[in-house]
Amino acid sequence: MSGILLTPDWPGLPAGVQARFSTRIGGVSRAPYGQLNLGDHVGDDPAAVAENRRRLLAEAGLPASPPWLRQVHGQQVVQLHPDTAGGLVADACWTEAVGLPCAVLTADCLPVLFASADGRYVAAAHAGWRGLAEGVLEATVRALPVPPASLRAWLGPAIGPAAFQVGEEVRAAFLAEAADDAGHFRVDGERWRADLFGLARARLRRLGLAEVSGGGLCTYSDRARFYSHRRDGVCGRMACLIWKASGV
Repeated sequence: MSGILLTPDWPGLPAGVQARFSTRIGGVSRAPYGQLNLGDHVGDDPAAVAENRRRLLAEAGLPASPPWLRQVHGQQVVQLHPDTAGGLVADACWTEAVGLPCAVLTADCLPVLFASADGRYVAAAHAGWRGLAEGVLEATVRALPVPPASLRAWLGPAIGPAAFQVGEEVRAAFLAEAADDAGHFRVDGERWRADLFGLARARLRRLGLAEVSGGGLCTYSDRARFYSHRRDGVCGRMACLIWKASGV
């Protein structure tokens, strides 16, 4: 781990695959985006965002700049190729190309990285509660041309269950899909506390994934390292990235 980056503790990560998660530390953006804001859609100075992205590439040793997605809290999944341009409307992406990072931006939503056991395919998904309930993880797993049981997943930092207060409509959206998800909600007065990590793990388990790592780092409670939209309103965005450093 450096000041800028977290390297996932991911025992199932195949050889030749690299993954990183950026913190808010080490960039040039001013408040309320300070410091390493990587989102170009939140009102920050475009020159600062460009410099922050340059620093990310250098610090992470990225082989290329990711084709940044235009995320809309949906379930659209796109395949990335070496000539793919940024700006595609999607909340998940995958590739089999060497040296092409898959990336999603978050600031409380849950980022989920995927890799096939043989390292041939990698993917990244942006799963806030809306995308999670609408099936972005299911859509990502379906898009990858391998059996779900051969996939490994890692859950990045997101708003934790102690901080994520939601209404009954959110709980109802999940329970309509799986009644067992009731265990991932805790009553809090007239509202509920939701466990995004637990909800994601349950969905991945139902899809057939046996190896899911990560989860538990709360963006809301760790102001020094992470942006949190729920906590701060106007804020920057962090990147969760995965790429094939070598072929298989």
